[in-house]
Amino acid sequence: MNFNLVLQGIFSALFIASVLRISTALVLPALGGLITDLAGSINISLEGTMLVSAFTGVIVSGFSHNVWLGVLGGILSGILFSALLAYFHLYLGTNIILAGTALNILASGGTVFLLFMLTGDKGSSSTLASGVVPTVNIPFIQDIPFLGTVLSGHNIFVYGAFLLTFLINKLLYNTKFGVHLRAVGEDPVAATSVGINARRTKFMAILISGFLASLGGLNLSMAYLSSFQRDMTAGRGFIALAAVYLGGRKPWGTVLAAILFGIADALSNQLGTLNIPSQLVQAIPYAITILALVVNGIRTRSQLIEQTKRFQERELSRANTEEQK
Repeated sequence: MNFNLVLQGIFSALFIASVLRISTALVLPALGGLITDLAGSINISLEGTMLVSAFTGVIVSGFSHNVWLGVLGGILSGILFSALLAYFHLYLGTNIILAGTALNILASGGTVFLLFMLTGDKGSSSTLASGVVPTVNIPFIQDIPFLGTVLSGHNIFVYGAFLLTFLINKLLYNTKFGVHLRAVGEDPVAATSVGINARRTKFMAILISGFLASLGGLNLSMAYLSSFQRDMTAGRGFIALAAVYLGGRKPWGTVLAAILFGIADALSNQLGTLNIPSQLVQAIPYAITILALVVNGIRTRSQLIEQTKRFQERELSRANTEEQK
């Protein structure tokens, strides 16, 4: 394909619409990672939660012939999977990074095993006729050139992702639970001293994180695609965690960072039509993730140096004032 045609595709309404669809599978788990990070218990098992939910949704909808039962089953499985992480970490004292890594491995192997047991296929659920969530055409907007292509005709998870961003922003900064959650993340001992149940708050944060990650997994298998594929999350759970820190640990910043990674993914799909080695094209989203984290690390280090300088200047000024007295 001609390079000029690829450029035209990148600056088209269809490309922007594809960015929104692709980013949804990053926005939802990234919001989940943000909540647990602010609570002081980073959820490293986002990848496994998405995988379990994606698998469960397809299987339940396929055997029940009801797409909404599949969605419900996927959400419940994601929450229960996250509850395991919360139990291991908060009640058994397991290191949350080790517990999350173990659960990711369990999800990867367990979904393949169950997939083979239920469908006889180790690679995908293509032999099972599973449900797909409906798309939404927005009245009036769908008829507007360019804008209608960008904003209308997406599945419910795309619209839900941005609605949930607004709600989570309200939850974190305009509710008592949000204040408690951030207080526990800053200093659990101090939070406990004023009557906040730190363990319960962290447990709830991990469950909410599991709910959001499960929506991201369901978006992959019941909207973006129409089947479950082995390890179909392809590192999205870890990229979502990167988006949390690149976004400054703020809801809208996290979403913008997730969209940035979504652009990289969509760009790799677009460049796949050129005569470029497929391995190089597929590495683009991960390379941009690493680059973004490097930039974020440099920015954070510069801010820390600046804060240290200001602190030293204040201390020196105070010392000079006391000496003059």
